[in-house]
Amino acid sequence: MANILLVDDDAGFRGGLAETLGDLKHHAVEVDSGERAIQLLSGAKPNADTEFDLVFLDLRMPGMDGLETLRRLRMQQGCREFPVVVLTAHADTDNTIEAMKLGAFDHLTKPISRDQICEVLERGLSRPRERPAPAGHAGSPSANHLIGASRPMREVHKLIGLAAPTDATVLIHGETGTGKEEIARALHRHGSRAAGPFVPVNCAAIPADLLESELFGHVRGAFTGAVNARGGKFKEANGGTLFLDEIGDMPLVMQAKILRVLQDREVTPVGGRESQPIDVRVVAATHRDLIAMVHEGGFREDLFYRLNVVRITAPPLRERGSDILALAEYFLWEMAPDGSPGKRLTPSAAQALLAHPWPGNVRELRNLMEQATVTVRNSVIDREDLAILPAFPASQDTLDSLLALPYAEAMGRLEKLLLDRALRASGGNRAEAARRLGIRRQLLYARIKEAGSADHEGAS
Repeated sequence: MANILLVDDDAGFRGGLAETLGDLKHHAVEVDSGERAIQLLSGAKPNADTEFDLVFLDLRMPGMDGLETLRRLRMQQGCREFPVVVLTAHADTDNTIEAMKLGAFDHLTKPISRDQICEVLERGLSRPRERPAPAGHAGSPSANHLIGASRPMREVHKLIGLAAPTDATVLIHGETGTGKEEIARALHRHGSRAAGPFVPVNCAAIPADLLESELFGHVRGAFTGAVNARGGKFKEANGGTLFLDEIGDMPLVMQAKILRVLQDREVTPVGGRESQPIDVRVVAATHRDLIAMVHEGGFREDLFYRLNVVRITAPPLRERGSDILALAEYFLWEMAPDGSPGKRLTPSAAQALLAHPWPGNVRELRNLMEQATVTVRNSVIDREDLAILPAFPASQDTLDSLLALPYAEAMGRLEKLLLDRALRASGGNRAEAARRLGIRRQLLYARIKEAGSADHEGAS
């Protein structure tokens, strides 16, 4: 039996959670504010001899909010270390990242199910009791484009919060247009190097014969046209973060040189003889399968492991559910003329956005919203205004036509019809479609790929 502290100003939610914990044979202690939690945990209360194994902490409370409570708790000298699970009804990028930076064990969105409670308790109560160094508060983070509260994006936010305060090298993987640079910028913005420069370099956009000079700099006269010495991107990023985008497109010769820089933490300019020390955090990104490239000889295995210290996967837009509408509304607001509230989406336009497979991901959505902002004269954007979005095709298959086909072809078409029908009925939500079909979500993904069904949006 574990002792668990519940910190929440909502008595109804607190009581329900306490009852569930009691059913699970745990002992729950309830307090209604961050101030009371700190008093209890710091020994100011008579029953302070109770040692807690885990804390559920609400984020939004009057007075001392959850982040401030967590911050003070982590700074409390002599306080026993225990997992703190932050709860909120309104998850966003910044509060998730900040909670994880401050040492939260997890960050869950209300309402939480019994299964979620059991799962987080199983992980939290079995973890080693180690006290990490208190994480400082980075102040109010600036606005960013990591919008979305879907489960895939919340996992990204959590990883950013865990990795940002460190200097660990991060490898971001994701399809083109998923916002890998935004993730890199968030790592920089929320980290200890936020006051330093953030320097992005697109490795695929720079000719191979110029990449070394671009990254490491050159001395005067190193090659034709080098009339002046140049420091290079590593030196430019000194004290900050260097973002190596599309590193999978980097030539093998340059990969060897990047590996040496990461190992030695110094660069030698082209044409120079003396190495220069650097103080740079490296974040890399790629849309390529680096593991496959390693096996095929197209990417160095030692460089892959040097980069892959922390791995963050940028989810494709089709797997982010209602994030699609949140992003669309944000882009419409961002692109509106000064003083204008921006254009709005009709329900049918919103449904079309949710049904679209988004092969170009967030970049495609942004471009579409910009196009609509420019071309739609009305203040409301309707389905017909989104001309590039294909409507769900009407099926031409009937029972008689299927019966006239060979068995394998008929079964393939029937399966595709069932998949498309379930996806349409669920608004493109793959998890819901799987429930409607009575199959596991992983099996649905495999069947969609095999049957060539429309790659509709799949919420986690």
